Amino acid sequence: MIEKIKKWDIDLFIYLNNSGIESLDGFWLFITNTTVWIPLFALLLYLIFRAYETPKAKIVFLYFLGLVALSLLLMALTKFSVARLRPNNLLEISEMIRILKRPSGYSFYSGHASNSFAIATFAYLVLRKKFSWIWLVFLFPFLFALSRIFVGVHFPSDLIFGAFMGCLLAFLFYKRCNTHLNALV
Repeated sequence: MIEKIKKWDIDLFIYLNNSGIESLDGFWLFITNTTVWIPLFALLLYLIFRAYETPKAKIVFLYFLGLVALSLLLMALTKFSVARLRPNNLLEISEMIRILKRPSGYSFYSGHASNSFAIATFAYLVLRKKFSWIWLVFLFPFLFALSRIFVGVHFPSDLIFGAFMGCLLAFLFYKRCNTHLNALV
């Protein structure tokens, strides 16, 4: 059963990676760059301090930082314990795929997916009552994660599990943060 899932994952990756349009390669390389999203992070920080009074905003911001730190830590520990090679480093498929980036680290699970979904989910949960349009923040992790397939560095399962972990952590941090904020009232 595990072998069938691995084969499905590889086959789906090859299909999706090869469905990339060469004229969009620059777009995907741009989107996959973490620094491109700094203005979005700054906007979310601004919105947190606009939506909450300063003492509460500081608490939300500290939970936000804790969430990102834990997300990074869990991802790194998992990558080193699972030690799954990235698609761009697998010799048996390297001739069949389009490779736009060549990182050497491990693949499972995607830090891009886990962190971006954690950030978006937490931001959505803490800001949804103040800004009805905040659901648009989910475009960020969707594009960010999808870029990882088109640049050739993550399997779909890396992204799906990363997104799941990011959302789960964000929900847990939101619940704890919300309890903390309600205790201040």
